[in-house]
Amino acid sequence: MERSHHASSAVLADGDIGSRSTIDAFALPQTRISQQFFALCMIGLGVLGFIYGDVALVWQHLPIEHMPGATAIAYVFALIELACGVGLLLRAWAKAASALLTVFLLAWVVLLKLPAVVVVPTMEATWLGFGEIAVMLAGAWVLSALHIGERNDWLRRVTGLHGVRAARVLFALSLPMIGLAHFFYSAQTEALVPAWLPFRLGWVYFTGACSIVACLAVLFGVLAPLAARLEAAMLWIITLLVWGPAIAANPSDRTAWTALVISAAIACGAWVVGDSYRATRYAGAVDS
Repeated sequence: MERSHHASSAVLADGDIGSRSTIDAFALPQTRISQQFFALCMIGLGVLGFIYGDVALVWQHLPIEHMPGATAIAYVFALIELACGVGLLLRAWAKAASALLTVFLLAWVVLLKLPAVVVVPTMEATWLGFGEIAVMLAGAWVLSALHIGERNDWLRRVTGLHGVRAARVLFALSLPMIGLAHFFYSAQTEALVPAWLPFRLGWVYFTGACSIVACLAVLFGVLAPLAARLEAAMLWIITLLVWGPAIAANPSDRTAWTALVISAAIACGAWVVGDSYRATRYAGAVDS
């Protein structure tokens, strides 16, 4: 009885939804524009995979060069990405698509990004690659947790409100991996800043610091919804300012198109996390 009362109080505190069920509250994100844009990014990755018959370059690099069956693997990846993207746009398939996307991105992080971190932990670039895909994973996890809702089985710790909170922690811990790259690789990052912007190196350090501050804000629940949304907005601005002109200058550049879609997907992952506060009306960040 005490546990039931505690659960009800948590739902009221998180969602302030009164007598409405948690499933009803969690259905709200189905029409969120962040989910739709995330879906479009996954469709974009799938289309690029089918066009080039290859994975998404350094962001999805297979660990073994000239791996047997690499082309087949690339097509499988592309099919999953395309299916997940289309599914997220369809109300009837959103739950299954978000769950599949979460599993797929988890495999992407663990199998393609984590080994580099383990082998070369002192190289910040390996952490950057891990953190970028982990932000996408956090967004997918939020969507699946919201669409699946509360459960009473073994999935209860990764779905519903527990899942949303855990995804926010993952999101927050991923941000310093991205932000610190602006300091470790300031020269390379400065080269990506549009030439018409003044104080280009200053923008590199500023945006890197913003990601670290956003991490702390989400972890400690200090203006966490605002921090997550500002991080998403910053990532979107960077995406458009860096890769938009690159594509305009060379519309056939595969690298620029892949970078644009991946960068947009990372921004969408942050956007979905930011929207999760609106979906649950949860004032804190990660407390249990």
